Amino acid sequence: MGLSRLVRLIVAVGLTSYIVWKANPQSVLQAARGADPGWIAAAVALVFVDRALMAWRWIDLLAALSPGSRPPFPVILRIFFVSSFVGTFLPSVAGDAYRAYSLSRERVRVSESAASVLMDRLLGVLSMVLLGAVALTFAPEVPRDRWTALWLGGAGCICLVVALVVFHDRAGQLLDARVRALPAGRLQRAAASLTEAVRRYANHHGELARVLTASLMVQGLRVVQAFCLARAIGIVLPLSTFFVYIPISVLLMQAPVTISGLGTAQVAFVWLFGQAGVRADAATALSLLFIALGVVGSLPGAFLYLTGDRPAR
Repeated sequence: MGLSRLVRLIVAVGLTSYIVWKANPQSVLQAARGADPGWIAAAVALVFVDRALMAWRWIDLLAALSPGSRPPFPVILRIFFVSSFVGTFLPSVAGDAYRAYSLSRERVRVSESAASVLMDRLLGVLSMVLLGAVALTFAPEVPRDRWTALWLGGAGCICLVVALVVFHDRAGQLLDARVRALPAGRLQRAAASLTEAVRRYANHHGELARVLTASLMVQGLRVVQAFCLARAIGIVLPLSTFFVYIPISVLLMQAPVTISGLGTAQVAFVWLFGQAGVRADAATALSLLFIALGVVGSLPGAFLYLTGDRPAR
């Protein structure tokens, strides 16, 4: 196990243990144990729908690949679902790296495979920002603090920078100049190829609009999943509260500092839902169920991973 992976594992276990201990382990277990199976089943059904949408949006982004290089549809589906399984047990970027690498093994240029995954990730982040910001605007009953606005604003600024690079010629030229100033020739060529592949999406407005729409639908499904899980353990809050807090929580879970959002999810749920009056033990139980739901959604990828050829490390 590499040092960085060990550190993330320690952070994940440490944060989770601390939050569970503060919330009282027995109370957390009792809250999760009494979950209503009907609400749980609804959440499980929705998670498979959102996985299908996530696969479709990435496939749509492959329209920017060089003509004739796109792998067969079954191969693309396999890569996506296996990468979701890999990302469940490693930091979120590891699943993306696996997806980009696996696609490059199918005779796709590395820069193009990386660009498709990068755009998929960024459009997903943008959908969380948009959903959270709109919900925050139209949900006056939801408590607000400056950290919520700062987190959404910071993620939105990152999306804005990337959009400028893709669609604004002047910004693209500035980035090209920075790339040419890189010292190492190999690094310079790799960065230039990636930049060129990303900027190619400026000619694919229809695909980007469809992928953003699908991303918004995915985030909406995740919100409803969390709502179902909350109802399962007796947390009764307006749906609008979840539309504000779940996108922010998922953004925090995306940070590559733990394994599968473990630890950061507990911090986010206790912090955010605590503002709405939810007890720490119930919020912690909800966060653990939310992570477990993600693991359930990765089971098709687990089957494909175990039954198929796996690329070398």
